[in-house]
Amino acid sequence: MPLSAINPLLGTFRTTAVGLAMALATLTPAIGAPAAGAQPTGVVAVPGKPLLLIGAYDLGSVGYRADEYFLSGSATAYALSGPATPDGVWNPAASSTAPFTTRVVVMRPTDPAKFNGTVLVEWLNVTAGQDTPADWMVAHREMIRKGFAWVGVSAQQVGVEGGAAIMAQGMPLKKADPARYGSLSHPGDAYSYDIFSQAGAAVKAAGASGLLGPLVPQRVLGIGESQSAAFLTTYVNAVDRIGRVYDGFLIHSRFGSSAALDGSRMVGPTGMPADVHFRPDLRVPLLTVITETDILGGHLPGYHASRVPDSAHLRVWELAGAAHADNYLFGGAFMDSGLEPVTALARVFTPSTNTPAGKLAKPGNPGMPHHYVVEAALAGLDNWVRTGKPPAHSPLLVLASGGTPGSTASLARDTEGLAEGGIRTPWMDVPTIRLSGVGDPGSLLSALVGSGEPFDAATLARLYPGGKPEYLRKFTAALDSAIAKGFILAEDRAEILEIATINFDKTP
Repeated sequence: MPLSAINPLLGTFRTTAVGLAMALATLTPAIGAPAAGAQPTGVVAVPGKPLLLIGAYDLGSVGYRADEYFLSGSATAYALSGPATPDGVWNPAASSTAPFTTRVVVMRPTDPAKFNGTVLVEWLNVTAGQDTPADWMVAHREMIRKGFAWVGVSAQQVGVEGGAAIMAQGMPLKKADPARYGSLSHPGDAYSYDIFSQAGAAVKAAGASGLLGPLVPQRVLGIGESQSAAFLTTYVNAVDRIGRVYDGFLIHSRFGSSAALDGSRMVGPTGMPADVHFRPDLRVPLLTVITETDILGGHLPGYHASRVPDSAHLRVWELAGAAHADNYLFGGAFMDSGLEPVTALARVFTPSTNTPAGKLAKPGNPGMPHHYVVEAALAGLDNWVRTGKPPAHSPLLVLASGGTPGSTASLARDTEGLAEGGIRTPWMDVPTIRLSGVGDPGSLLSALVGSGEPFDAATLARLYPGGKPEYLRKFTAALDSAIAKGFILAEDRAEILEIATINFDKTP
């Protein structure tokens, strides 16, 4: 989850004021539910560089461009007739409307021939008090090499106007650059769901709206991570059947509960149940990736009590050895254009106690399983929507305790302290690091980044008496097994093996 750790980087990427004088029409029709797939009434291109932490590399160097648009219109809020139930079968009605003007950032291939036909619409994460493209950061390498178009939506009020944030008071758009973003107006998170629907509808009407330039979308997928995943869980349970916009969803790193329809994130008698299931009659394919941190919870209710079995439209990938946030998210994502030497990426995947927010008590999770498996999840979802063939079923992480509402969960672990069950990757089955989603509970940041403790020389000698050749032989076999099952992409194989070769020499 993007945290206050990224705030020191903001100044590097902050866009200077461009002195735009814009008159955005904000039309307000009569109160009532809009037609399914309602679109914004205003779509205006905004020249200049968008304010968004995309990366430290030049998008042009990887064949992409970034454009920004302001969307305006009237958004609908929804309400349930009674309390939200844990089964997620929620059928809301329109309760009010309000005018809005928000922004979207579009990243697309500069060569239209490289567009693969799929547009990923990300609900931008606002945990750090500002918009952060969490899924772009984790999986942009797969997006770029496969030719996806990506659209980031400022769906929530904090990213536009500011206000109370979970982790930090970051730089909302109107504060960071009032000359560029002063005309934006967000009526509150109760309206965020319909704003996200309208953004997707504008993408589908790309020829008319101009959002994608010459590109014509064939599939539009909704994606989001962490807090955004909580909102998207409510979206698919309650609003998707009204909007009927998206062709599939990637919901990444959700905990047990979800956001309320009024936009709050309350758990309890007046808010959401602590254990919210995905509704059993999902309209379109949904793939969710759950890390160890997410299944256990801690500061938030864990997903362990919200489990439901896979179905015709649901795949749940529970990922062993992954934390909610990690070194790749905090550092690697910003430099990883795919053009850097693999040695640079190998350094990112080396355990460290350093983060942009300060020192950790013990090394945080480097993030290898998380990064590479989320890339495979994205590819698997896209293929599912294209062909109707669902991704593989994931084994469940094995619980030592928990699994029922209100219970405290723990994971069964092997003799090396590694989680049992879940998606198996070579870093877990042929380990040199004790990867875990469990971090230091003393702070929210430390808890979310898990841990990655390198094995000592004696442990490595016991596990791999044949030294590096034995390690690489076993690692390669485990990697090929994960690729065959669809949990890691074949395109990442050579890079993963090179990193493993480099980093084994760094172990004690």
